[in-house]
Amino acid sequence: MKTPTPRVSRRSLIKGSIAFAAYAFAQAPLSVFGFGEPEEGATPVAFLDPLPKNPNRPMVQWEELKSWVTPNEQVYVVSHYGTPVVDATKWKLELGGMIEKPKTFTLAELQQRPFKESLATLECGGNGASKTFMGAVANVRWGGTPLAPLLKECGIKPRGIEVVFFGGDEKKEKVRDQEFDMRFSRSLSLSDAMQDKILLAWQMNGKPLTKEHGFPLRLVVPGWYGIAWVKWLSRIEVQDRRFMSKYMGREYVTIRGEERDGHLLYRETSVSYMNVKSIVARVFRLKDGTLRVLGAAWTDGTPLQSVELKIDDTAWQPVKLDERERSEYSWTFWSFDWKGAAPGEHTLVSRATDANGTVQPAEDDPRIKLKKTYWEANQQFPRKIKV
Repeated sequence: MKTPTPRVSRRSLIKGSIAFAAYAFAQAPLSVFGFGEPEEGATPVAFLDPLPKNPNRPMVQWEELKSWVTPNEQVYVVSHYGTPVVDATKWKLELGGMIEKPKTFTLAELQQRPFKESLATLECGGNGASKTFMGAVANVRWGGTPLAPLLKECGIKPRGIEVVFFGGDEKKEKVRDQEFDMRFSRSLSLSDAMQDKILLAWQMNGKPLTKEHGFPLRLVVPGWYGIAWVKWLSRIEVQDRRFMSKYMGREYVTIRGEERDGHLLYRETSVSYMNVKSIVARVFRLKDGTLRVLGAAWTDGTPLQSVELKIDDTAWQPVKLDERERSEYSWTFWSFDWKGAAPGEHTLVSRATDANGTVQPAEDDPRIKLKKTYWEANQQFPRKIKV
């Protein structure tokens, strides 16, 4: 099936052109903005604790990171009910529930709607929970049509408060000793779903979605963990009550303790917004002996206030944030030039702070130490090198 040409407004064209220019610039060697191979004659410094590689699983390789925009083949893949095979010629998106005008759209009809591109970092809710799962994050240029205008056209009934997204992947689930055929599903509150940033996307980095990434349509929720970015989207339903699927109320739930008056108070929260985070990615030795430390940091869209680097037991020092390639929901690259490094082994660790003053916690911080579940692992991650 030939993909129809999306109808693009003048404003969308201007925004898209700017985004494309940013994307094209991002594909240049990172020396353009002081990253990657920083200068001729620079040599990489190997980590003593290299991150494991799995050639059979797409993932960002931090020690080889060069591109601000992640190539499609390096974008991580996670699915919970397998990968369905979808025939785009027969596929339709249904909109129903608590709306005045239920509608159905083909892919071609969606592609004729106003087109929008969004640069946004996608991170798995479990990224960073173990050393073997540290690259499940990617910065991608998504393309599609905004969700909010479709919901407005359908007319939300007064009692509608929750928007539920159903994927095309399904599985039998056992609940209270009974088995049910379940489609993967997640929800957003109506106020969240109506934000301009929410996209129904059919493109990633200018190319059609692959089947692993949700072809023909997926939800894009900038600033939220990837579990909310429903793939193989097939139905959108407005409800008048809270939605509690397996992946809203039983899985992807963070249990976190808080000490109060000598007692631990535990809270369970659904995984939603991304936490402020950073990582040391690469180290180079320049010709003059300077060590250039490179890394990345990201938030849920809250402006990044600072990133700091700690070397061994010294004080935290501010790093240089790349100001040329920045986007509200994208990661930020950073660098630090370390002069006079003494021979021997050293530990490098970074921490990011957002504009609200939220600091990326250390591993022994109560926010991490008292977290009893796998998800939302945004603790600082030390790396070791030998000079």
